Amino acid sequence: MFNDIGPLELVTIVVLAVLVFGPDKLPKVIQDVMRTVRKVREFSESAKQDIRQELGPEFKDFEFEDLNPKTFIRKQLDNDDLGIKELRSSFDLKKEMAEVADAVHGRDTDAPSAAAPAPSGGRVDMAKKPEEPRREERPPFDADAT
Repeated sequence: MFNDIGPLELVTIVVLAVLVFGPDKLPKVIQDVMRTVRKVREFSESAKQDIRQELGPEFKDFEFEDLNPKTFIRKQLDNDDLGIKELRSSFDLKKEMAEVADAVHGRDTDAPSAAAPAPSGGRVDMAKKPEEPRREERPPFDADAT
């Protein structure tokens, strides 16, 4: 609960509490606060139990922390039913990005790239630089596009 409170902050809170409530009322205030915290925790736990009972036996392993989107996604990605672990291990993003960068800059790669298909079948090789048009050929001009 107090994981991010440092020692200086804790001393400041204690000094402020003594100044506000006084040394004679402070123990009573602490007891009241602790009693309230316990009641809120008991109420929360009873509400969770009621919800689990209403959901039925199929949700017996349901945890409310799973409703947090980060926790839900992490739990689903760790599930091996989808084979996502295999996909994650086989996909090398750095290698793929290097291949794309090489293709864009016109550099030859050692391995054949999936982004640059073979020129057969009337396909255009995107890794190849286009030929310069001859002087007598003018590029197409569309007056409506300007």
